[in-house]
Amino acid sequence: MEGKGKEIVVGHSISKSSVECHKYYLARRTTMEMLRDRGYDVSDEDINLSLQQFRALYGEHPDVDLLRISAKHRFDSSKKISVVFCGTGIVKVNAMRVIAADVLSRENITGLILVLQSHITNQALKAVELFSFKVELFEITDLLVNVSKHVLRPKHQVLNDKEKESLLKKFSIEEKQVSKFFGIWIITSTSSSDSEPAFL
Repeated sequence: MEGKGKEIVVGHSISKSSVECHKYYLARRTTMEMLRDRGYDVSDEDINLSLQQFRALYGEHPDVDLLRISAKHRFDSSKKISVVFCGTGIVKVNAMRVIAADVLSRENITGLILVLQSHITNQALKAVELFSFKVELFEITDLLVNVSKHVLRPKHQVLNDKEKESLLKKFSIEEKQVSKFFGIWIITSTSSSDSEPAFL
């Protein structure tokens, strides 16, 4: 085909399981980067794992139980977080009970992140509210790209407590309504096209 450049044929060369494995790989890596950004102890080896190494460790059809992550905070050893990847089915209240029993029997944690691939029922959401520690829910698609490393990401600066309280009051919002990626941090964001900082 002259003048048309190269044609790329994807066809049947990429299987559904391969795509699923790649999603788990990206989401797990982004989650570990997020934990490190929040001050948790995550090794470079875990973050820099290649897709091929990931497939060698977890297979083409990863068992979500093996993808779990547990990490202690670098500066406060009493803080420990666990990350649980939920399967492809709808997350129902019984699944939440199983997760709660399993996580609590394994370790003493102060935070939990659930990575969802599907819908979570209202009853399951109510069960999440009963946990004695903070539980965060992320859709797997929200973790395929680390937004803090995006080339178009503007400069960010962490606000001190006084600035944070002033911001929350100014916009009549609660801290829980602020950016999930950085956890409890509230940050200002300034890009080259902004005349004044925006708050995240």
